[in-house]
Amino acid sequence: MIKKVSGGILMLMIVLLIIYWELIAYGFKQAKGQLRITLNTVPIEQVLADSMAADSIKIKIQIVNDVRTFAFGELGLKKSANYTTYYNQKGEVLLWNLSASKAYALEPKMWSFPLLGSFPYKGFFDLENAKSEMNELKTKGYDTRIRPVGGWSTLGWTKDPILSNMLERPEGSLVELIIHELTHSTLFVKDNVEFNENLASFIGEKGAIQFLNKKYGKNSESYFEYVMAEDDSRTFRNQMLDAAQILDSLYQTLENESDSVKAIQKHILIDLIVNSIDTLHFHNPRYYKAFDEARPNNAYFMSFLRYYSAKDSLEEMLINNYENDLKRFIKGMKAYHE
Repeated sequence: MIKKVSGGILMLMIVLLIIYWELIAYGFKQAKGQLRITLNTVPIEQVLADSMAADSIKIKIQIVNDVRTFAFGELGLKKSANYTTYYNQKGEVLLWNLSASKAYALEPKMWSFPLLGSFPYKGFFDLENAKSEMNELKTKGYDTRIRPVGGWSTLGWTKDPILSNMLERPEGSLVELIIHELTHSTLFVKDNVEFNENLASFIGEKGAIQFLNKKYGKNSESYFEYVMAEDDSRTFRNQMLDAAQILDSLYQTLENESDSVKAIQKHILIDLIVNSIDTLHFHNPRYYKAFDEARPNNAYFMSFLRYYSAKDSLEEMLINNYENDLKRFIKGMKAYHE
């Protein structure tokens, strides 16, 4: 009897292994990549005490320290040991993000992972693996996008380190990134990536403004540079959000048309969207070259919906429900979703 039960369990395990082999293999590669980073981090105190470390690195690490203190104390984000270690990536990209969308609908491809839930993107520590899966999705008719990732949260599974490439960002951008990722480790709603990313983006931007104002004042160069950069970013992303709505309307009107008709109309509209960038005003001219290297597609526009589509409603909630008090707003979000 025991042998029969053991044999049955073994067969079940073999069947599950076959069914979920692709997911298991992916999980192993991700764990291996994350472990490589985790095992090669050093305490930030070691970097600060290193006479060979550049002063620019030490200054940025101290800024991260200040941001952590601000985020935990002034904003009420969850205290953790995140960003108390440092990893030198030597200029290399560590992680790539793959996302995909249907070709004639703003509907993302979703990937499901045990315990974590479903996500409209997938991370890869190996670019060739990302490209291989991207090509498979293309053969199935998806619009796809691969982009490098500058920072990510493991949601408490590991101690998130300061990545050396993070420190190459302008100060305001670095502050925003750290607060963004600390927001993820404070509140993360399963199977609701759009809410999670919108919330973290919103708190990251609002928190960065508060931090720079508190540390330097509104007349400082750091504050001014961040505000100008945010003004450009807001102008560009609002244009992309409007474009996504127009595309969505187009796809709905073409629902009963052939794919060849849809392809032509889609191409014409995206041409208009690309050309519309020249009509906008930016402080930084780099935005005028946003599509020089790659033409936008549905996966590209979906990323703006994922990170910024709820900004206006969150702003309204912050002002009307929490009297523009970001700490109270964060506390309220935590209480509601927990």
